[in-house]
Parts: sequence; structure tokens; C-alpha cells
Amino acid sequence: MAAIRDDRAERRLEARDGGRVIGRIDYFVLDAVPAALVAVHTVVEPGHEGKGVAGALVGEFYAVAAREGVPVVPLCPYAARWAGRHPDQAPEAPPELMGKARKQLAAGSRDR
Repeated sequence: MAAIRDDRAERRLEARDGGRVIGRIDYFVLDAVPAALVAVHTVVEPGHEGKGVAGALVGEFYAVAAREGVPVVPLCPYAARWAGRHPDQAPEAPPELMGKARKQLAAGSRDR
């Protein structure tokens, strides 16, 4: 399996194989109390689909959030589906954070 690393400066969780990025989750940190990690988009490069890369990325994304003591807001449809299939690994975020995350994304503050 590919190595996964968090590139917080670029707001991406990356799956790498041989130094190449083969998949990623684009995310941002929610400017709210409590803070949260917001998954926006999951991408797996052509030729690597169907190999568990996306699932490994989302699983690690939730693990990163758990280590940091913050919830995940899965705005990414894939991450939301994964969370629904793995409730033991993906605790549901407080409902008010979904609205705050959508508002912050729409305001473009993801680019901070």
C-alpha cells in the first residue's frame, strides 16, 4: 500500500507510491469552536482506482483528526459514504459544523 502523509501547508493528505502522488484528499481546517478537519475532495489518479487508495486516505484522515482531538466534516461525497460504512472509525460531526464548514468553503477561506 502507498505511504500516506499529511501536507498541512498545502491542505492535502497524500497517498504516495515511489515518490509520486497517486491519491489525495483536499481539506481545510474549520475556523470554528470546536475546530474540525473538513474533507472537500478525494482524488485517485488513473490506474490506481479500485486498489483501496481512497478508502485508506479517508481512514487516515479520520485517524489524523482523532489524534488531534477534532471532528471531521465530510463535505466530500466519497468521504461521507465511507464514514457511513465505517461508523466505528468515523464519528459523526456535530450538525452545526456542517453548516459552518459549507459557509467557510463558500466564502473561499479554504485558501488561507
